[in-house]
Amino acid sequence: MLAVILLLAVLLLFWNWDWFRPLVEARASAELGRKVTLQHFGVRLGADTQITATGIAVANPDGFAKPGSFASIGRLAVDIDVPAYLRHQVLVLSRIEIDHPSANLEQRRDGQNNYALNVKSGGGTQMQIGDLVIYNGAATIIAPKYNTKVELAVNTRPASGNAPGGDILVDAKGIYNGQPISGSFVGGALLSLRDPAHPYPVDLHLANGATTISLIGTISQPLTLGGANLRLVLAGQDMSDLYPLTSIPLPATPPYRITGQLNYTKGTISFHNFSGRVGSSDLEGNITYTAGPAGSRPLVTAILTSNRIDLTDLGGFLGAQPGTASTPGQDSATAEKIAQADARPRLLPNTPINLPRLNAANFEVRYRGEHIINKNLPLDNVVADLSIENGRITLHPFNFAVGSGTIASNIDLNPSGGVLHSTASVDARQLPLARIMAATKSFAGDGIVGGQAHLTATGNSLATMLGHGNGNLQLFMNHGGDISSLLVDLAGLQMGDAVLSALGVPRQTDIQCLVSDFTLTNGQMNTKAFLLATPEANILGSGTADLTNETLNLALRTEATHFSIGSLSTPIDIGGTLKHPSILPAAGPLAERAVPAIGLGILFPPLALLPTIRLGLGDKNACADTLTTLHTGEPHNPR
Repeated sequence: MLAVILLLAVLLLFWNWDWFRPLVEARASAELGRKVTLQHFGVRLGADTQITATGIAVANPDGFAKPGSFASIGRLAVDIDVPAYLRHQVLVLSRIEIDHPSANLEQRRDGQNNYALNVKSGGGTQMQIGDLVIYNGAATIIAPKYNTKVELAVNTRPASGNAPGGDILVDAKGIYNGQPISGSFVGGALLSLRDPAHPYPVDLHLANGATTISLIGTISQPLTLGGANLRLVLAGQDMSDLYPLTSIPLPATPPYRITGQLNYTKGTISFHNFSGRVGSSDLEGNITYTAGPAGSRPLVTAILTSNRIDLTDLGGFLGAQPGTASTPGQDSATAEKIAQADARPRLLPNTPINLPRLNAANFEVRYRGEHIINKNLPLDNVVADLSIENGRITLHPFNFAVGSGTIASNIDLNPSGGVLHSTASVDARQLPLARIMAATKSFAGDGIVGGQAHLTATGNSLATMLGHGNGNLQLFMNHGGDISSLLVDLAGLQMGDAVLSALGVPRQTDIQCLVSDFTLTNGQMNTKAFLLATPEANILGSGTADLTNETLNLALRTEATHFSIGSLSTPIDIGGTLKHPSILPAAGPLAERAVPAIGLGILFPPLALLPTIRLGLGDKNACADTLTTLHTGEPHNPR
């Protein structure tokens, strides 16, 4: 008996918990699937038993190219409530102190990473964590594939207000997706994660390049992200910059700032009741993001409205630079982009649609723009329903109102073989000429305009689509309107009247009919027919427009309906480019140009266009009379 007592005394005198260090290392290594080493291990027994370890190192996974440790901790102390475990079989970690923790998280270009831990199941043991205290924590995140290197500093501080525990503070700085990033996060203590009486506070501010994000509020059920009361503010120069942060592909936009409420329910993130400005337009509505089953695309649904909209703000949908030089909120980089876009010699946008991004999510978007504020466009409002499913884009409808008339269109962009195969149809009906001419600020007029267009094309940008497009365009205007005679006079070079018109003393001339018919074949637009009929003259036109290189080669000729002194009947050449057209009298002596219209390849519109004209202008229209008279010399008698 005395020997046993002496043995126990010796053990107590010389006891060293480091004897158990190899056992602890082996158990931790097995749990994490990584080699774990400790410098020292200790236990302080009691009702609140404390386990301490120093010099903890967690190795990188086997085969990872970069040597060294994945994570390290200077000192770890864990207080365990032993009575709670004995009474309720619940492992209560009443306090955890972590001193100088650090982690190096890295993802290689081939996708291999060092942070995917093979953590084994805890065997069903319930666990509760109380106070968490972190001193001088640090982490480095490196992802060369995404041009990312971010440094994090992590600490805790006494909780604000009456909340239990201590707040968690995280500061970030570095490079993310090639852009400078900085941010700060203040979150509640771990105790409040399971305490419904104290909603978990969130205060996040992040800046990535020109994009800023602010998220402030509380989450009443943080473990399930339920009961969120979060105010989200997004601001930046371009919404497409949000893709690296949200994985939601958005078109380029002008500078924006929007504010709304963020919530999460059953796998769906909702940004609702938001409002703000995008460029010169206001925007409000709701957006939801629903994660699909594993391996499937998420679904983004949105209902958006604008009370006042500047259509230049939507240029990003066409691949153009959105906004103008006067759009508010621009920084110097955005202003430079707009200046460069304005300086481009080409009119058609050539920015390709990013097909991989289109496959990142499916979209269902409904948009209503109530009032279009562009003074140089004769449009009143816009209605667009956009669908993207498996990379296929459908706009149905995509409509504009022009006074009492409409421009209705349907567009389908179907990806195949890495190229978009596109079809589009446009139907213009009962458009009031007064609205159209008022936008030119040069002519006045009244009457009704109608027409239609069809297009099939391949290409990943608007420029390549039209440069390889096929289709037709027909445009008509009804009798009864009038237009400044400046256009008629200039086309006929009736000098006296042209000068009066240029001086602001225009003489009005009645328009009997406008008929135009164009075809598009592999990017080459050809005039099948062009006629502007007035009591004084018929203006006939022909020529081509090359949409591949955006050049014009058109001609107009005036055939007087009666003798007019000074009427030279001189052709007008329309050349140059779509962005910078030139309108000049044809070269050569006037006598050489006094030839019949048929000699210029200019033909009267065929009577076969009459059914289409009625569709665009209505059954009662004067174009039928005009065309019949031109072809037969006798008035048309409608039934």
